[in-house]
Amino acid sequence: MIPTPDLSHLTRHDLEQVYDPAEDTFLLLDALEQEAEEFREERPLICLEVGSGSGCVSTFLGTILGQTNSLYLCTDINQHATRCTLATGKQNKIPLDPVTCSLARPLLSRLHHAVDILLFNPPYVPTATDEASGAQSNADIAGSWAGGTDGMEITDRLLQDVEGLLSPRGKFYLVALKQNNIPNIRAKMLENFGLFSQIVIERRAGRELLFIIRFTRTAPS
Repeated sequence: MIPTPDLSHLTRHDLEQVYDPAEDTFLLLDALEQEAEEFREERPLICLEVGSGSGCVSTFLGTILGQTNSLYLCTDINQHATRCTLATGKQNKIPLDPVTCSLARPLLSRLHHAVDILLFNPPYVPTATDEASGAQSNADIAGSWAGGTDGMEITDRLLQDVEGLLSPRGKFYLVALKQNNIPNIRAKMLENFGLFSQIVIERRAGRELLFIIRFTRTAPS
């Protein structure tokens, strides 16, 4: 069993500003652990996590891969989150490279068809549109959960960029809530971008039913 990253360096103030790892985070960790052997065999060169928050997920991925030449890029709109991501990498001896930006927009041209592992635990909670847009504008902790209509307004923005980011062997892991209309997400990604998908793991967390969906350019065997 791969240990959960050490987050003991994060202060109470940090966790008031940055999303504290919760059931959705740990579900994503479990999904990545399930695929650990494949990752080690494939030796991904560029890994990108969008919305890294505390840095827990990318640190966990780095722990899975061990001593490699992989580049771990992390983005977050929240400046405090990028500082926490950097600190979490250092605490666990994983070289994370955080960037403060919205989704992956500033990186699109440089990372065109280059990302081997793409991770996104989005703000998926259904809210009013103005609440979601306000949270993104304020770049604060609400931006980690307020998802707008159907919880999909922020996710939909990244989904437009996924095909352009993924390498030929790339894998995209998305956290989603049942209310996000998962069959629709999967159908749109196949129809619009030719990306196949598979539900890797699902789990109920209180009233929420959470899923991890993996997208690839080739159909699952």
